[in-house]
Amino acid sequence: MHVPAVPESPPTVEPARDPYLVYLDSLSGEESRRAMRGCLDRLAALVSGEEAVSGAGRPWHLLRYEHTVRLRALMIARGWSPAYVNKHLVALRRVLREAWRLGRMTAEEYQRAADLPGVEYTRLPTGRHVPSEVVGAALAACDGDDSPAGIRDAALLAVLYSTGCRRAEIAGMTLGDYDAGARSLRVRGKRDKERLVYLTTEAIGRLERWLAVRGTREGALFCPIGRYGSPRVKDGAPAAMTGQAVADILARRLAQAGAAPRTPHDFRRTFIGELLDAGVDLATAQALVGHSSPATTARYDRRPERRRREAVDRITLPPPRPL
Repeated sequence: MHVPAVPESPPTVEPARDPYLVYLDSLSGEESRRAMRGCLDRLAALVSGEEAVSGAGRPWHLLRYEHTVRLRALMIARGWSPAYVNKHLVALRRVLREAWRLGRMTAEEYQRAADLPGVEYTRLPTGRHVPSEVVGAALAACDGDDSPAGIRDAALLAVLYSTGCRRAEIAGMTLGDYDAGARSLRVRGKRDKERLVYLTTEAIGRLERWLAVRGTREGALFCPIGRYGSPRVKDGAPAAMTGQAVADILARRLAQAGAAPRTPHDFRRTFIGELLDAGVDLATAQALVGHSSPATTARYDRRPERRRREAVDRITLPPPRPL
């Protein structure tokens, strides 16, 4: 399969008029920019037939319906998962919209090229439930390490489990986001949306112990630990860690506890399930975890699954006996 040839265009596009760069600049989070940049670069590679190219300076404004529909078909033919294809289609529609906003496409050209249906599919939420015993074992592994790293990791796991925050949200928290009196943390989520989450008394205790080590300087709430056991500082303030560092800390403490690997998203999935199991209404759960749609939160509801399992438990397998 080949994408129909795109008409000739100037070899480069002025950065200020480049839909690729304008679209990426419109995204608020670095992780979002990295993800969408990867999508657009892969689409540019499909169009050009090259293996690894950048989408910067490409003639996105010259794409027409025959090109975009072929790109969709090519992604499906390559065996990309429906979710992966749809993610690339979102990036494609958005870069086309920026081309229209920049006056490089007419409204009709944009509407025709962007008129692509998503790939329909139904999938169960990824990840697994995290039993309380596993959380307890990971905390015990942290408590067995009385170094600053052990104290930090215990606080981080407690916050992760009692708020259901994404790993990037944990990494982005600052000391100023913490309100001890209200037992709350201000979270900056996707698309720079802020929300408040609340900590259990146990999580507060572990966080306060970490702050006694970290100090009271403004900066990242959770920071890397230096070679000599002190919190790492950048520009006079505790340095921020990455979302991947949060995942690595979780993996390391679970391994020390002898538990099977889990991800930060597994903790998020568990938090949502525990809320709904406890009878918390869907709207409140949605607000606490920062989902843009209640339908997304509902996908983590374990109650229908439990009812289906209980229904099957009513069936008794007949004992073996000869006819």
